[in-house]
Amino acid sequence: DVPYADQLLAKEQQVAALFEGIAPAGALLSILGMDDPFHYRNKVISPYAPAKGAKRKRKDAKLTRADILTGMYEVGTHRLIPTDTCAIENETAKKVTLAIRDIMARWGMEPYNEDTGAGFVRHAVVRVGHTTGEVLVTLVTNGQQFPGAKSFCRELVRRCPFITTVVQNINERQTNVVLGQREQVLYGPGFILDKLCGLSFRISSQSFYQVNSVQTEVLYRHAIELAGFTGAEHAIHAYCGTGTIGLVAASMGAAQVTGVDCVESSIRDARQNARHNGVDNARFAVADAGAFMRDMAAQAAAAGRAGTDEEGRPLVLLMDPPRAGSTEGFLRAAVQLAPERIAYISCNPETQVRDLGFLKQFCYGVRTVQPVDMFPHTDHIETIALIERM
Repeated sequence: DVPYADQLLAKEQQVAALFEGIAPAGALLSILGMDDPFHYRNKVISPYAPAKGAKRKRKDAKLTRADILTGMYEVGTHRLIPTDTCAIENETAKKVTLAIRDIMARWGMEPYNEDTGAGFVRHAVVRVGHTTGEVLVTLVTNGQQFPGAKSFCRELVRRCPFITTVVQNINERQTNVVLGQREQVLYGPGFILDKLCGLSFRISSQSFYQVNSVQTEVLYRHAIELAGFTGAEHAIHAYCGTGTIGLVAASMGAAQVTGVDCVESSIRDARQNARHNGVDNARFAVADAGAFMRDMAAQAAAAGRAGTDEEGRPLVLLMDPPRAGSTEGFLRAAVQLAPERIAYISCNPETQVRDLGFLKQFCYGVRTVQPVDMFPHTDHIETIALIERM
């Protein structure tokens, strides 16, 4: 119920308090909010569970919609709160999750029971392409055998004709992790396409892709702008995932981009995204980012060219670590690499400030801090910090 303008002001004040003593006066820019801060989540995860007291007296008793809960968990618990509408979830995706619930009831498809491990349908994960409108539905099941899978898809697409593809993901473990390792395509190509900053990205059930596409464009464009690419720099993109930020940098001023991530499937997607977009000045490596940078720094030191690549191009580091922030080992490797500038994107300003304090000991100072409201109506804030070698 807090007006959006007041939310933005509170977040800006929170960032200002966190960066006091780390960022100089005037470094903090105004937070970038949304024109329409509703229904922005293009990825909706909906668990399915038996309603309390929904145990049927006879095995042949008919399953009803009232017997199946879908919605979201109460914070810090596994108590499922049924929701037919949500102010931040994509409305198209929400229609799909409710249609699945109705088909489950009609066809007697039991929801998963966390206590007993029984039941078939665990979750639906729905992704909607912001610019393309393509829809990927991942149905997470407690078992591989899916009798009537083709008929299920036909009925789901009949009710929701905007669906592009349906994938079955198999998760038979008793775990809080949503997705399992095995999956099969039931309908369509198994992936969707979406556009971001003028580039096209392939999104599958396991792909990492930001859930707020509107603000992701804002975040990426400002990060690239702050990085100050002139066409002469070599960008090292650490924690690169599927390569989105690095590919945007490659198309918006970096002479060369090298993305590094330890997750092989992410690097495979990054390379495919580069080919798909015809980006030939980006390469991607499966490696620990810290070890990769230490090796690169050692080669540069041996050749007497600290802070540059083998062609003498100045290095710029792009980093977007997880909420826990970076490790001391990674930050020491970054210092050894000696980039001219670091554009540090963070989904947790508290750990970012900690990391910036470490870098300050090695003559890297904060020049600009740009907060971005990626998740309106929540407590989360993303920040971009431009750090320069002093």
